[in-house]
Amino acid sequence: MVLGKARVERPFARWLHILVHAGAWVPLVVLIAQYALGRLSVNPIRDVTLRTGRTALNLMVLSLACTPLALVTGWGAIRALRRPLGLYAAFYAGLHFLVFAAWDYGLQFDLIWLELRSNRFLQVGLAALVILVALAVTSLRALIRRMGRAWKWLHRLAYAAGLLAALHFFWAVKVDRRVPILYGAIVALLLVLRLPPVKEGVRKLRGRVSA
Repeated sequence: MVLGKARVERPFARWLHILVHAGAWVPLVVLIAQYALGRLSVNPIRDVTLRTGRTALNLMVLSLACTPLALVTGWGAIRALRRPLGLYAAFYAGLHFLVFAAWDYGLQFDLIWLELRSNRFLQVGLAALVILVALAVTSLRALIRRMGRAWKWLHRLAYAAGLLAALHFFWAVKVDRRVPILYGAIVALLLVLRLPPVKEGVRKLRGRVSA
């Protein structure tokens, strides 16, 4: 049975990886195409900033959901998607900040510094970006081996990055804040599912359902 399940999981995992890599590039390709065709709004900087930020948050949440989904479904192949999704989330978060710093503010570091000092939503957004970059850099296999247990502790900060990104979104929105609240609730739920008592309860429930 275990051998049969492994045979099923291999092509399943392969297709999942292809889907993740292809899907992660779609938002950027669509955004570039719309910009080239002049199909963005009268404020293209705002459009690009919002869409790169939302894509980064979506990919971050999907990355955080991999381990809980593997726990609930029993499909271990899902766990392997956490790394590429996290790397793509860091890429879009970096692009999001680059649009703000280079396109919107023209790399005028004095103005950027003033904005960072005065706007709390920028501060939490930058904190989330720093965590994501640190996680992306330390996802290299050589560093994972060198860091040992410290790597696991560092990568638990992924949930802090998710909550900070949701808070960044919440403070950036001026009117309807239901969507950023939903993101924050999802990240909080995923964090709860990682708690040892909850994980053990899910394993037992899955065992009963399988039986």
